[in-house]
Amino acid sequence: MAAEAAAEAYTRQTRGRSAGEISRTAALFSSMKYKIIKEAKFIERINRFVAKVELPGGEITKVHVKNTGRCKELLLPGSRVYMEDFEGRMGTRRMQYSLIAVEKVIGQGDCSESILINMDSQAPNKVVQEALADGRICLPGMSDLTLIKPETKYGDSRFDFYVEAGDKRGFIEVKGVTLEEDGHARFPDAPTERGVKHINELISAHGEGYESYILFVIQMDGAKDVAPNYVTHPRFGEALAEAANAGVNILAYDCLVTADSLTINNPIPFQFS
Repeated sequence: MAAEAAAEAYTRQTRGRSAGEISRTAALFSSMKYKIIKEAKFIERINRFVAKVELPGGEITKVHVKNTGRCKELLLPGSRVYMEDFEGRMGTRRMQYSLIAVEKVIGQGDCSESILINMDSQAPNKVVQEALADGRICLPGMSDLTLIKPETKYGDSRFDFYVEAGDKRGFIEVKGVTLEEDGHARFPDAPTERGVKHINELISAHGEGYESYILFVIQMDGAKDVAPNYVTHPRFGEALAEAANAGVNILAYDCLVTADSLTINNPIPFQFS
């Protein structure tokens, strides 16, 4: 089966890479930092871009949601959310706050606990660029990067990064992951034809001699692994398996998350089933 072959390909890509070789202690490096953070209680999502929250003093206000995905399992009425406050630096903004993180409650009663999930869709690319630059993310087949160029066009797609190392060239597509189910991360949380298109373009790029990478950034700490969400979008999972079989590298890293920061942490397993 395609998924089994893909799993074997993934194992070949990561074999021999010790944790010491592919990770660093995140605390030793600078994190992506937000400036001023305010806590609030989530009320409802009005549309893809706007939500309504209750501030600690009881004021109800609209906030910008920095994630156009569904996030239905995260943005529940009464959930504790964290927002970046732009007071004094509004510029052309219409809303003072941007919702960037949410506490997700796991379990029930005395056995319940909460995990903090960053849901800023712009954050994964920022922390990946930082981690590529300081060596916390190691790309199989490419070491000592000499060029990291964001947003580079190839074919009919625009990949998140183009990289060079010696005479090697490569493309990286980054996928931010906020969906968690019983300790396992899943992607996507909604059908993504654009994501399938990017995968097919990476296969083409690999066939033309480029190193190709799909990098999943799990915007939380503690996930056991990450896998395609076959229930939501089966074709994405199938395309991912085809990519791994073709030689595209599938990588996944979790993050250390605080209310005001996000830091690439450790590599975690990718599962095709």
